[in-house]
Amino acid sequence: MPRLFGTDGVRGLANGEVITADLAMGLAQAAARVLTSGRHADAQRASGKRPTAVLARDPRVSGEFISAAVAAGLASSGVDVLDRCHPDPRGGLSGGRRGGRLRCHGLGLPQSGAGQRHQVLRRGRHQLPDEVEDRIETALAEPKLTPTGGDVGRIRRFSDAEDRYIIHLLGALDVRLDGLHVVIDAANGAAAAVSPQAFSDAGARVTVIGNDPDGLNINDGVGSTHLEALQAAVLEHHADLGIAHDGDADRCLAVDASGAIIDGDRMMAILALSLRERGC
Repeated sequence: MPRLFGTDGVRGLANGEVITADLAMGLAQAAARVLTSGRHADAQRASGKRPTAVLARDPRVSGEFISAAVAAGLASSGVDVLDRCHPDPRGGLSGGRRGGRLRCHGLGLPQSGAGQRHQVLRRGRHQLPDEVEDRIETALAEPKLTPTGGDVGRIRRFSDAEDRYIIHLLGALDVRLDGLHVVIDAANGAAAAVSPQAFSDAGARVTVIGNDPDGLNINDGVGSTHLEALQAAVLEHHADLGIAHDGDADRCLAVDASGAIIDGDRMMAILALSLRERGC
């Protein structure tokens, strides 16, 4: 049987041969067994505290039933779930946690930009090591954690997650953007709410396109794979630059004031020169 985890989580077409509600629940139960074992977790439970997981997804409509299955699997295993509920940039699962004092095993649903393919599990700020992924795969065939009564997990909405992530982003910015006019193409994806707000809070004047996600239109004619709309908007609004996210907001491309594309290599060169000028 081929390895379930690939180079970047578990991927497949939602409700296809791999990513099903049954698998999502089973992986959550297996992950709970593996990631909440050990002396620290045992001591935590002995003191009456349950492990906590943060759950996140992007706007794809399939993410709703998958995240519900993951939440059920975690809670049935005695893990409290903080459900971010709203679509969330891929980096938000780790970055947003820094704004508080949560001690969590982060299990998320950042989904890839390839059709309706889903990455199912991540932990904290780092991808799971191969050996931990292998232990989770093995645990799929092992008995599940089956707490009862007050020991089952609770599912709650993580209501201020978006604000925490924006605060984290602004804390990482060492300059203000006052006087800049930026066009943001959110790709009808996970950045639709967070990115425009973060740029605005940093002082920029913001024009937004591609920010009407309906669960089906992610990356549909907009975003970093379709820069024509961004180029046109920058020229139309006489903006200083434009930034186009991809659907799950872990990548972007840019265009300058003339509408010329600034690709990833040029963006890295600009950042490198800036770091050198600052002596970093």
